[in-house]
Amino acid sequence: MTLVDKYATGDSDPKLFRMVDHIRDTDAKTNHWESVYELKPVDGVSWYQDEPLVSLELVDMLGVEKDARFIDVGGGASNLVDFLLVRDFTDLTVLDISKSALRASRGRVGPDAHVAWIAHNLLTWEPTRRYDLWHDRAVFHFLLSNEIKVYQDLVRRSVAPGGSVIMATFAPDGPQWCSGVPVTRYDADQLRDVLGDEFTVVEQRREVHTAPGGALQPFTWIAASRNPG
Repeated sequence: MTLVDKYATGDSDPKLFRMVDHIRDTDAKTNHWESVYELKPVDGVSWYQDEPLVSLELVDMLGVEKDARFIDVGGGASNLVDFLLVRDFTDLTVLDISKSALRASRGRVGPDAHVAWIAHNLLTWEPTRRYDLWHDRAVFHFLLSNEIKVYQDLVRRSVAPGGSVIMATFAPDGPQWCSGVPVTRYDADQLRDVLGDEFTVVEQRREVHTAPGGALQPFTWIAASRNPG
């Protein structure tokens, strides 16, 4: 496989995944992502990071308080929650469609950690509280146009006035597929438009992530604050 082939698929071994169209049914989505974690270890999936440096830098830049209500959507087996616990964050929620991914994270940090674990399809989830920080490095670039509207409504209902959003997607020159599923690639202006006028983007970044198999995955990041009131 050439570097170009790896770069286009976003997976170090795309043969492990069957290329599919966008998955629309919740049960099918759940089964797909459960199968991903059956086929590969947590540190073998293409999005794995030893340390979520950009996420942590943006959290610091936003000045997020330790007792902030923090939700990581699509957080699954990500070790972001580990680093936040080490930093003494006390009100963390991780939502993911895959129970296997959440079990992996809970197994790392232990059952007594101050984390709420929610196994649910984000698009059918109903928030019961407001959050001070919404973090998404995993979900948005998989969404179809009609699903984007649901996501926008969720963000508006979930993020408290004065709260913040950190979003990351594949960049315009990033992979077109991830784990056998097509993605949509975004630049910072497009992500700004998704959040709308209620949010002010305070930081944007480009990151080139190196997947465990060596594939290069350019990401677009934004950090935005919701207007108070």
